[in-house]
Amino acid sequence: MIPKVSNRRTRRWLNDRLLMELVPRLNAEEIRGLFAPPPFGDDVPLSVFCMTNVDEWDKFRNIDMDKEATIMDALEGKTSKRKSCVDNDKVAVLTAWHRVDCRTRDAIRRNFLPELVNNYEQCVRAFVKESDRDVLVLRVQDPFQRLLLHGVCEFYNLISVTTSETEGSKAVKMTRITKKKAGSTDLPNITLCDFLKMAKEGSW
Repeated sequence: MIPKVSNRRTRRWLNDRLLMELVPRLNAEEIRGLFAPPPFGDDVPLSVFCMTNVDEWDKFRNIDMDKEATIMDALEGKTSKRKSCVDNDKVAVLTAWHRVDCRTRDAIRRNFLPELVNNYEQCVRAFVKESDRDVLVLRVQDPFQRLLLHGVCEFYNLISVTTSETEGSKAVKMTRITKKKAGSTDLPNITLCDFLKMAKEGSW
């Protein structure tokens, strides 16, 4: 039991003594923890802001609010334009892919030959871009390779017909490719070969 003491200083001294008796002694690590966080505790690495030119950050911090709003609006506009462009490319390539016959799509997915498809695409895309050329004739004798060629033509909204012709004593397959009269001549930005690669890698 603490005796009654009239002197305030004496009473405070007694309270401090009582606290010291009730609270156990702290070790060095616990005492160090009492003075954390900094500036009394552990040192912390300098931030990126401290390691840059102060004048440059002053311009950033003191920018006019109207100017800041204009900059942010411009950045958001660029982002939305970029996103819209990507979305349009995806829609265009998916529309072109769905033009391909389902059996041809399955065959292309099962036996994807990127170099061959890429060669066909280069010929077909060059043909579409040429306005003064009405017919593209390719000689493809292998049945599966011809199937791939027809798939590429369907992807680019072209008409392809294969016929047999005799050259001397030998029968030769000729694939004639023509443009549709009412068809669109716009080429997808994403090629069929790139689309198939992305789909195979799972990035689509």
